[in-house]
Amino acid sequence: MRKLILGLAVTLDGYIEGPNGEYDWCFTDQDYGLNEFYERIDAMFIGRKSYETLQKHVAEHGGEAVPGMPPLQEYVFSNTLQQVKDGAVLVSGDSMLEAQRLKEMPGKDIWLFGGASLNEVMMKAGLVDELWLSVHPILLGSGRPLFTGQDHRSQLTLLESKTYETGLVSLRYDILR
Repeated sequence: MRKLILGLAVTLDGYIEGPNGEYDWCFTDQDYGLNEFYERIDAMFIGRKSYETLQKHVAEHGGEAVPGMPPLQEYVFSNTLQQVKDGAVLVSGDSMLEAQRLKEMPGKDIWLFGGASLNEVMMKAGLVDELWLSVHPILLGSGRPLFTGQDHRSQLTLLESKTYETGLVSLRYDILR
């Protein structure tokens, strides 16, 4: 079965975006393991707000979503969108059941791109298998926290850690079931 990997940038005080939705604090000066990560995945789960933000970013930056990102099958989770771009798949209704079905299909692992609401629902549903956190050496003080609404403990096993000279620490954890 494919793994669902929640992979994202987070501040040292646990925020994934600033109080106004900003992510300008994310380091972009080097690869930070992204190219190796891209080799592991062939699909992306993305929520409506993140999808709309990403589409705006793509339009403003000449068609590139994330530097070096290969073409991925995008699954957009939304109960309000009526359509998505060509090649993307809109997932609505019983979306957690559909997410489980997609995990069971052949292929590489799947990137849970976000956003926060989708991350929370998928974590609560027990669908996330691995966490890949790029911990940035910054304290925002406020914003959107990485984890909210978790009503149970999740035991983790450290798979890998890497410290970069910029102070960014990359952490990979397996979520034990």
